[in-house]
Amino acid sequence: MDRVKSCAAPNTVRIFLLVGNRLLHDTLVRLFRKPADVSIAGQGLPSVTPAEDVQKSLCHVVVTDFMPSTHPEAALSWASRAHTLLLGMDDDEDQFLAAVRAGYRGYLLKDACAADVLNAVRALSRGEAVSPPRLCMSLFKWIADGGHETLRADSDARPSLTIRQQQLVSLVARGLTNKEIASELNLSEFTVKNHLRRIMRQVDAESRQEAVQTARAHGYLLADSTGVLRQSS
Repeated sequence: MDRVKSCAAPNTVRIFLLVGNRLLHDTLVRLFRKPADVSIAGQGLPSVTPAEDVQKSLCHVVVTDFMPSTHPEAALSWASRAHTLLLGMDDDEDQFLAAVRAGYRGYLLKDACAADVLNAVRALSRGEAVSPPRLCMSLFKWIADGGHETLRADSDARPSLTIRQQQLVSLVARGLTNKEIASELNLSEFTVKNHLRRIMRQVDAESRQEAVQTARAHGYLLADSTGVLRQSS
């Protein structure tokens, strides 16, 4: 899909559309062209759009109809770059919890109206989460019924990463290459490769994206929405 070009005001919510359903895509394009406080920064098909395109668009919110269970690594990449809103979803607790675990911040059902979509995009841009009340309650129940035990077990098994290693894996999550990471941290590419191999061994990961996923699960990613690295608490 071609990008939609727009001259957005400084406070405009920039949206990246990753929608596979053509009818839904066209409806959203018409919807987001009307309000003055939102604009389409980019768009593409969920299964083929590189995560780097999302990063380069400087978007605030990704709007998609793509469930994380289909391509979890792609969903992880989008979620690490902007708040992600799922549209056209079922009223299903398992599906909702899978989206939450993947890092998605918004979940709207198939019967959501245009006003619901606009309000959700604006809420996500303010750092808020969006979900149907009943499904939100299921998240509280999941934690109360045993999710806290899972979280405690994960904490006990938390791998130990240095601040430098946390910086490296955070830059990988942002989609940077080894060369770009080396430039960002004033290191050689050889040193970056060694660090990443060591990180993958420490978190028992087979790939860079799997290392990112594990680091995120243990709270090791340091990059905030502006891309500035900070020490985790």
